[in-house]
Amino acid sequence: MLNYRPDLKPLARGLRRNMTEAEQKLWYHLRRKQLCNVQFNRQRPVGPYIVDFIAPSAKLVIEVDGSQHLTSVHQGADEKRTHFLQSQQLLVLRFDNLQVLNETNSVLEVIEANLNRTL
Repeated sequence: MLNYRPDLKPLARGLRRNMTEAEQKLWYHLRRKQLCNVQFNRQRPVGPYIVDFIAPSAKLVIEVDGSQHLTSVHQGADEKRTHFLQSQQLLVLRFDNLQVLNETNSVLEVIEANLNRTL
């Protein structure tokens, strides 16, 4: 069972209500076990973080990053976050908003390939 912090639940709910366009587009393809018949959750607390998408059965996390993640401050925080998630035996895939919006099929192929490795 993944480490879960109940105090993050209200924030996660707010993030689910206010997803970015890229997150909405990716969620459209991940929801309802559409990809490899794997259940994904969105905006889910894991430890001190809220991950964009997680497939608990595959131990796979998907992060969709906006342009602010290109700054050195955010890159350091993202590295720390990824290290923590990996310490929880989770595989982390990162895509930026433009990849999700403009190269959706390629993004889905990468996710599917990693799902097939972990299942």
